[in-house]
Amino acid sequence: MKKKRIYDVYNLFANIIEMENQMKSQLDKSSNVISYKSNNILSISLYIFLFFTFNLISAQDQQEKVKDYKPFSVGAHLKNMHTWHGFVVHPGAMLATNIEYNSRNKKFTFGFWGGASFSTVDVENKNTGEKESAYYQEFSIYSKYRFSDKFFIEAVSHNNYTGVEERGDKLKYWSYDKTQGYNFVDVNLGYNISPNTSLYLATIVGGGSGDYELQEDGTFKDSWTHYFEISSKVWKNEDSSLSLFAGGAWSFITDKTFYTEGKGNIINVGVTFNKQISIKSYVLPVDVTAMWNPEKEKTVLQLDITLF
Repeated sequence: MKKKRIYDVYNLFANIIEMENQMKSQLDKSSNVISYKSNNILSISLYIFLFFTFNLISAQDQQEKVKDYKPFSVGAHLKNMHTWHGFVVHPGAMLATNIEYNSRNKKFTFGFWGGASFSTVDVENKNTGEKESAYYQEFSIYSKYRFSDKFFIEAVSHNNYTGVEERGDKLKYWSYDKTQGYNFVDVNLGYNISPNTSLYLATIVGGGSGDYELQEDGTFKDSWTHYFEISSKVWKNEDSSLSLFAGGAWSFITDKTFYTEGKGNIINVGVTFNKQISIKSYVLPVDVTAMWNPEKEKTVLQLDITLF
């Protein structure tokens, strides 16, 4: 649309110049003084007209950009299980949803992410000693700022409150008590080395959700666990791609980490195949991920369907 308008302005300008020349030719048949004054008045009038026409077209372009801007968006994923940083967060089918705000320049994002399962897991009630069935439930808050197309910083407040009440505890959503085990914050950095290869570093802050080591005197030493991952797209065609990834965790402060019982280790190795499935005019992105956690000796295959 913008190219067409530039082309229209060019044609308008050419027509105005041609019109000006024709009128000058007619005026040249009159006296020189009258011709000189008339030519100048005509030129000024035509250029003023051109100036306002161009600004009107530019204003229309800006209005179209405002109409195209959509500050809010929602998404939904259907998964056969939920994995994260080498963890199997929930082993059964679940639905993940999100709602987010994006600034006009697309640099800032703020949103909410939630997950809920269709199946349950068993948790032990500390008061009765009996097994209780609990559905996976999570509500997280995230914020991201993109400095460029290559570099971003992100903060995420995770709240996986699966089984909190079933195990006999009182749910306190806004509590960040280290011992409660379900609220923690991590700060993440991402950098794209190339269009196909990216680096990702996440650091858990403040010892949340058990990211600490119990000392002999009964105090807690925060681990400040780091998770680093490199991923690279190694193959693609018109509607498919294949990516490899590897991630590890460590702490400079304690022996244990949030992800491991002992010292740091490789915890997340795998491959993701992406396929864009076309159903008439609708495109359904599907990811299949084979993940291996060497530290926990666990291997899983995750299906992730992007509904919208």
